[in-house]
Amino acid sequence: QIANMWFLLFVAWLELCSSQDDFLWGTATASYQVEGAVKADGRLPSIWDTFCETSGKVFNNESGEVADDNYDRFVEDIALMKSLKLKNYRMSIAWPRILPDGETVNAAGIAHYGKVIDTLLENDIQPFITLYHWDLPQIVFDKTNGGW
Repeated sequence: QIANMWFLLFVAWLELCSSQDDFLWGTATASYQVEGAVKADGRLPSIWDTFCETSGKVFNNESGEVADDNYDRFVEDIALMKSLKLKNYRMSIAWPRILPDGETVNAAGIAHYGKVIDTLLENDIQPFITLYHWDLPQIVFDKTNGGW
C-alpha cells in the first residue's frame, strides 16, 4: 500500500515537472562510478580508491578501477546518449584527475574533460557539471585531516 502511494506521488511529481517549461530531463553519472582508468594520465588515488581497497567495505571488494571505462569510451557513451535523444547530461569532475595532489593542475585531466564537453556539445547534449561528487584526492584528505 505505502509503495503504491509513493509511486503515485512520484508519477504526479513527474507530470508536474514535465509540464514546466524550464524543467530539463536528462541523465547523470558520477566520475568514480563510470570513468575507470584510475591510474591513467597522472590521476592519483582518491578517497574512494582507498575505501574500496579496504576489505569488506564494498560488495565483492569491487572498485572503480575499470568501472564502465567511460574514460576511454566516452565517445561511444555519448553516441548512445544521442541515440536515446538525451539533451542534458550531468557529470562530475574527478578531482584526483585534474588536481591530483590538491595543488598541481594536471593538464591531461583538464584536456580529457575538455574533450568530453566538446563531444557532448557536438552531439547537441548540454553538459551540467557537478564540481564535487565525493571524489577527493586521498593526499588532500590526508594533509587536511578530512578535506577542503
